[in-house]
Amino acid sequence: MFDIVARFTRTLSAHYLIAGTLLGLTLMSLVPASLVAAQGGKTEVLPVQKAAPAVVYIETLGSEAELRRQLRAKNGVVALSSSTSVIRFSIAPTGSFGFIPSKLLGMALITRSPDLPLEQMPPTTNAYEIHKLADGSGLLVGFVEADLKPQLTPSQRPKNIRLGLYSNPSDKAPHIIAVPLVKLVVDRMPVRLDPKEPGSAVLLEMDLQSTANRTSSQTGP
Repeated sequence: MFDIVARFTRTLSAHYLIAGTLLGLTLMSLVPASLVAAQGGKTEVLPVQKAAPAVVYIETLGSEAELRRQLRAKNGVVALSSSTSVIRFSIAPTGSFGFIPSKLLGMALITRSPDLPLEQMPPTTNAYEIHKLADGSGLLVGFVEADLKPQLTPSQRPKNIRLGLYSNPSDKAPHIIAVPLVKLVVDRMPVRLDPKEPGSAVLLEMDLQSTANRTSSQTGP
């Protein structure tokens, strides 16, 4: 009697083993290829955080209108739609540019939580220009003194530099430049060069870092 039970048990176990194997093979055939690949084969490449854009510097000199035209062409941006009154940077089209009053820009950068309100046309003669690149990152446009150029070259730039960015060109600051918003640290409001003239050029002092300021909830996605 014991031998009969043992043989029956072994037969039953074999049946379960065969059935389990067939069931496993069937389930494997239903698993998506992407999940099978994740077990050690070719996998999908996950999105990575985009790098901050580099400083863009125009070496030639010229009129303000011509310098802005060259910089816009180099960055691949066009003016916001004429139907736009004020639009937030985060929802502005990529590959576009707009303007922001210097006071609003200063407050946004100091608080490090900007979603800059942009206008299609300069609201004042000393407004700053903002470029939204094709990848969604932002550049702040202004003018700098000629002796800053060596420090703005990536191969020669120190870890951090103190930068004075003027809203408009002058004999003192003739070169147009675009600096990445995520690399800027600002601790003071912009200052009008001529306090008696509301439309005079504005100077914004800032630190340009070598890497992005990750503590900032910088404009846009």
